[in-house]
Amino acid sequence: MRLPILNGDYAQIDEPLAQRMLRYAIDGGVNYVDTAYGYHRGNSERFVGQALQDGYRQKVGLATKLPQWLVKEPADIERLFAEQLERLQTEHIDFYLMHALGAKSWHMLYDFGILDWIEKTRASGRILHVGFSFHDTLEAFKEIVDAYSGWDFAQIQYNYMDINEQAGTAGLQYAAQRGMAMVIMEPLLGGRLVRPPEAVQALWDGAATRRSAADWALQWVWSQPEVSFLLSGMSEMRHVEENLVYAERSRPGLLSAGELALVARVRDLYRELSPIPCTACRYCMPCPQGVNIPDILELYNDAHMFGDPARQRFFYTWLDEGERAESCTACGECEAKCPQGIAVSGWMEKAQAFLAG
Repeated sequence: MRLPILNGDYAQIDEPLAQRMLRYAIDGGVNYVDTAYGYHRGNSERFVGQALQDGYRQKVGLATKLPQWLVKEPADIERLFAEQLERLQTEHIDFYLMHALGAKSWHMLYDFGILDWIEKTRASGRILHVGFSFHDTLEAFKEIVDAYSGWDFAQIQYNYMDINEQAGTAGLQYAAQRGMAMVIMEPLLGGRLVRPPEAVQALWDGAATRRSAADWALQWVWSQPEVSFLLSGMSEMRHVEENLVYAERSRPGLLSAGELALVARVRDLYRELSPIPCTACRYCMPCPQGVNIPDILELYNDAHMFGDPARQRFFYTWLDEGERAESCTACGECEAKCPQGIAVSGWMEKAQAFLAG
């Protein structure tokens, strides 16, 4: 999902580096590749299809997702799926997800006959396993799980900070108890759990077992028996190399009771330090006014978490004037698309006052 890019442009994948990373990961044992219609402004599927040539397609389970927000009528479902097969240069999708479902989008797809389409497409062999990724409340998650007995898996945002957010621990266990495989996204909270402030690092440093902050976060997820596997957005080769090492030593129940208690203390400390629950998923973009919402929220959070507002204020000046928070008109479009339910407009006002000050 978060492939290396060129010139700071999310749409421009550094394809030579990304291909080396992907193939290195597969050669190292990774056997599930996740992409989606809209990742990297639509370029991710095309890149993945090309990178999986030379025999690599046969080595992995390939996952992509139906962009439900582009479905305006029932015929769009098949049209979009056919386009994805072409982009990915494949005749079938191993794991096909309804992307970013919530109660509203699920009801729309249901009314458009998505379950009949799933059954027909799976019978044709063009889809092997079907599931959905999710961003909404626990109640909505349970509704979707219970609506179709044919779900093979679900993908949820989950990490040691998000135990009560969206599906949370309760949703993880609810679906797993019904025989669904559980795929975890955002195990590092958009990378935020990798760069701990001094107070958090001090807690990690006091543990009997030494691990990096990323290793602690990933092992916490892997340690839970309901988790089938997790997705880690790797944008550098060293991320791939490190994650392969972490995965090699992972297992359900790896963390002791004392280590789980340590993670809980870290969670509490982060909550004291980080005011905005943004994961940098970028669903809020593009902003109709040109505001760089994710980067602004990250700067505001980092200033509070890392206790270095001068540094973040300096980085704020790097944004083009039109990208800064003062250009926000509080139109609300971003808030309607935010999976975290963040009151973006209010935070833009606070961020402008804080970062420009």
